[in-house]
Amino acid sequence: MSEPTGRLYGVGVGPGDPELITLKAARLIASADVVAYHSGTAGRSIARSIAADLIQADVIEELLIYPVTVGETDHPLGYYGAIDDFYQASAERLMKHLDAGRTVVVLAEGDPLFYSSYMYLHDRIAGSFPCEVVPGVTSVSAAAAAWATPLARHEDVLTILPGTLPVAELARRLADTDAAAIMKLGRTFAGVREALAQAGRLNDALYVERASTGAETTRPVAEIDPATVPYFSMILVPGRDRRADTAERAAPSPPPVSSEPQVFVLGLGPGTDRWITPEVSAALAEVNHVVGYGPYLERVPQRVSLQRHASGNTLEVDRARVALELALAGERVAVVSGGDAGVFGMAAAVYEAAEDDRYASINITVLPGITAAQAVAAKAGAPLGAD
Repeated sequence: MSEPTGRLYGVGVGPGDPELITLKAARLIASADVVAYHSGTAGRSIARSIAADLIQADVIEELLIYPVTVGETDHPLGYYGAIDDFYQASAERLMKHLDAGRTVVVLAEGDPLFYSSYMYLHDRIAGSFPCEVVPGVTSVSAAAAAWATPLARHEDVLTILPGTLPVAELARRLADTDAAAIMKLGRTFAGVREALAQAGRLNDALYVERASTGAETTRPVAEIDPATVPYFSMILVPGRDRRADTAERAAPSPPPVSSEPQVFVLGLGPGTDRWITPEVSAALAEVNHVVGYGPYLERVPQRVSLQRHASGNTLEVDRARVALELALAGERVAVVSGGDAGVFGMAAAVYEAAEDDRYASINITVLPGITAAQAVAAKAGAPLGAD
């Protein structure tokens, strides 16, 4: 390979409206020697259609057609093997132009480094040739503009989520954030709608289809027929306007009062939901607060009105006190552990914290879970058996 003289540009062309292409992106597209763009198996490139008026008649065009999108493949390494080979072959095609000293512009819908195909070319080319990324307006920004609705205010936490996540995980993440944008819809819409319902966010969720284009559609998510949802759509959940200055917040609603404060201390077992006992599942269905180490809280199914209180791995007594304070305030609380709560779990920490006379009125109930030792023994042929 000769001394590299070409330059690669990853150029964002925005979410659909050609007038949202930046001045820099327009200049680079119009002056490029080579313009490359991706498409699905049908060969139609949305990125090219957005930038069509800027592409010169004498430019070299490189159409990079995905060999597979959602269908099956006979590649020996499956879908990801086929896609990896495609990215490598596409990078090699473009590097031939770069090696010849040509300026190559790769068009990307939205922004080149935000769920974009360009990223995988950049990974393969950047170490060999000069590369520059030109940011573009994302579909998230266009969707919020379509509704003219602020997405995140003050200290709101905004989470970008792919709709391809499992329903339980998506519901948990929606419950844990203030504002959200959910992408990659289409066939996933029914599951996303269920996750929104489980997280108690369905009534706040806003649907946007083909944002910034002439076919733009906006409706509340609750009104959308899942059978009509295209891939190029998005759901927004606007923020809650969470502020650091508590004096500016609306006064919180008083918590429900219980005549008998109680804390459940639960063992979730050593693995998947299949290892959670029916007794523990029933308790989780009754509480409105769960307290625990973050990775264990991720295993608790999300539902409307359930609040999570996560903390680090070495803060056992601190989170026990959080649970006890919630119980004193009349809340229904569960403290969760992996395996069994009484075996290197949270039961000891809760009882230690409860030695404070302040918590004397709280009833502590420990519900056992399957331990890791029991799970291993079940797979290993009963090594814990006999006298």
